[in-house]
Amino acid sequence: MNDADVKNLLAQYRASIDNIDAALVHMLAERFRCTKAVGVLKATHGLPPADPAREQNQIARLRRLADEAQLDPDFAEKFLNFIIREVIRHHEAIAQEKTVSTT
Repeated sequence: MNDADVKNLLAQYRASIDNIDAALVHMLAERFRCTKAVGVLKATHGLPPADPAREQNQIARLRRLADEAQLDPDFAEKFLNFIIREVIRHHEAIAQEKTVSTT
């Protein structure tokens, strides 16, 4: 393989990576739209922002999926924990806003 072929192949790989990154951003945006709706529902009905049992089930589920996809389950768990912390932060803010607006 000559230098031009290598550069072309590298460009193709990078274009695929860029497409995947864009898809990930859009998927995360959609996920956070859904979790915001969950946060509003929880705040409206006085439910706690966090659900430790659900979180543990999701972590176990994601670890299984990661293993099946040949992705490091520890990495998948760290990634999900990061997202969960952000979702809980959003839910706490929504609950706080709901409390302030009703007082």
